[in-house]
Parts: sequence; structure tokens; C-alpha cells
Amino acid sequence: MLDIKKSDIEKIKNAGHVVFFSGAGMSQESGIATFRGKDGIWNKFKPEELANINGFMKNPDMVWEWYKYRHDIVRNAEPNQGHIAIAEFQKYLPKVTVITQNIDNLHKRAGSKNIFELHGNIERNYCMKCKTFYNEINEIPEVPKCRCGGLIRPDVVWFGEYLPQDQFQGAELAASNCDIFFVVGTSAVVYPAASLIYTAKDCGAIIFEINIEKTDISILARESFIGKAGNLLPMILKEIKE
Repeated sequence: MLDIKKSDIEKIKNAGHVVFFSGAGMSQESGIATFRGKDGIWNKFKPEELANINGFMKNPDMVWEWYKYRHDIVRNAEPNQGHIAIAEFQKYLPKVTVITQNIDNLHKRAGSKNIFELHGNIERNYCMKCKTFYNEINEIPEVPKCRCGGLIRPDVVWFGEYLPQDQFQGAELAASNCDIFFVVGTSAVVYPAASLIYTAKDCGAIIFEINIEKTDISILARESFIGKAGNLLPMILKEIKE
């Protein structure tokens, strides 16, 4: 049962710009394991060996194989009802922006249009030398090489790397200019991504949180709705439609 005030529903309905900021918990509902949960991927593998430029240069085939495995998991996953609800919000609100820390492309597959991918996209790859982008090559068992001879790597942000400047700047602008900022399925401990919540708050946005438990940013939220995004977001959407 969703306990949301009618006044808050009206604020969402009348918002000129709504942002959905999603994290690993949302992907988990589609069967993609989180990094930090008890069943997290990093409990079985060392991140410094698999998500690090030095690790890639030292053993590119091992890292490529790992990302091929992860790509297969993502490819077999489907957008959940939370992803689908966010995409459907676009029909009822003037502007909807998705800012995601996830690399699984599920928001786009669900139909969302305006998306900023802070940590990249596992379905893309690029040459480290000439920056040419490659798609549909994840089935190759060994790390491929570009026509220029450079190694091709996944287009994801590794430990120690900066976020894509265009994606973060676009996300900052959206956070600065939105009326409503939904925090969905993220513990908000990864920076600089988590700083966007404070940016939105400081610029006057109303913060709503949807998580399976309270987090460090719950104190910033007007309301924290405890439960799965795949259950709660469709309920909120139904209220908006009515």
C-alpha cells in the first residue's frame, strides 16, 4: 500500500521537470546483482583486478572475459515495472530526465528518452587509442583490437577514472533545474554521483526516496517510500494518471 499525500501527488502532477536518479537496487529487481549487497559481485572477485585500467593492461583477456560474462547477464535481463513506469511518466509530465549509475541500458530499453549514464554503458565499447566506438562485439572471446591496432575496452567507468564530463554536466544541470528529484534504488554512497542529490536539494527540488530500506540520504527526503521500485513507481504513476 502506497502512503503518499494528495498534496505531494499534486506537486508531481504540476512539476515542470522531474528527475529519476537510479542505482544498483533498481537493476537488482531485474536480476542483476549489486556490487555492495550480501550477494554482490565484488564478494567473489577482486575489483582491483577487474575494473581498473592497470588490471586491464596487465591481463586484458581476463578483464574482457569478465565483462563479456556481465554483458551476457545484462543482455538476458529485462526492464522491470519500475523502468517501465519511469518511461511512462514521460506521457504525463512536461519533462522527465533519468540520471543513472547503472551500466545496463535498461532505462533506454524500457523507453526512457532523456538519459544521463554516469558510469557508462556495458553495451558499448571503444578503442583506447583512437576512441572509435564499437557495438555488438561482446561475444568475441578475447579482447579485440581496433583497425588502428589499439585495444578495445568496455565503455564503463573503472575505479580511479573520472565520470564522462558531458554526462555529469548534463546531470548536474538537470538536478539544478528540476522540481522533483526521485532517488530510486541507490544507497547514495558513491561520489561524485551522490552529490547530485544535494545539488537538487540546494536548488529547491523536492526529494522523494524509493528504496528497500532507509539510507543516509533519507533525512533529505520529503518522503521515503520503503519497498521495491517495481511495485511503488507504478503506484505513483497510477495516482498521477488519475
